[in-house]
Amino acid sequence: MPVEVLHADAWCVVADKPSGLLSVPGRGEGKQDCLASRLQALFPDALVVHRLDMATSGLWIMARGLPVQRQLARAFEHRQVRKRYVAVVDGVPVGTADGGWSEIDLPLGADWPNRPRQQVDHEHGRPSLTRWRVLGAGPLPGTTRLELEPVTGRSHQLRVHLQAIGHPIVGDTLYAPAELAAAAPRLLLHASELALAHPADGRPMHWRSPPPF
Repeated sequence: MPVEVLHADAWCVVADKPSGLLSVPGRGEGKQDCLASRLQALFPDALVVHRLDMATSGLWIMARGLPVQRQLARAFEHRQVRKRYVAVVDGVPVGTADGGWSEIDLPLGADWPNRPRQQVDHEHGRPSLTRWRVLGAGPLPGTTRLELEPVTGRSHQLRVHLQAIGHPIVGDTLYAPAELAAAAPRLLLHASELALAHPADGRPMHWRSPPPF
């Protein structure tokens, strides 16, 4: 699984993560290969700021040095980083009449007996908000291509929110029915856009990565 570095300077590194590669090391000897370690082999001062699920592909940023890591972590925390994804989902979601952005506002929490699964939890869950809009028909019959913008950044947020409204992501082995999970060789979810202020001088930075599906 080759990794493409899209941007590198003295403050940050942006790469395109392939599906099936961990963002950070997992537990056990067989789970040490990850995007973080590969980038650190090239940029020894690169530090983790956020994560993508192993099954998700797309844009991922690392900070170079602890001060920049703290700065970017604050930017993520205060929602100053814009992230957009493309997904292929089952069925045809019904959104706003004009085809603009719709919202999924459902609190999420861990499904403790079934970790790492997450679930909608109205009693103990954390507020979670996803914006979405239809891009067109999906590549498989009866599917739709969506653009997604997670306003919050909960674990598995996009996957659980789409399942909760009855449109799970194709290829999702955790949240989709078995037939839909087996309909694609991978999870059809890709981090397609990343935009933020450069940590050095604040100039707008914007990266795009077309989905490979």
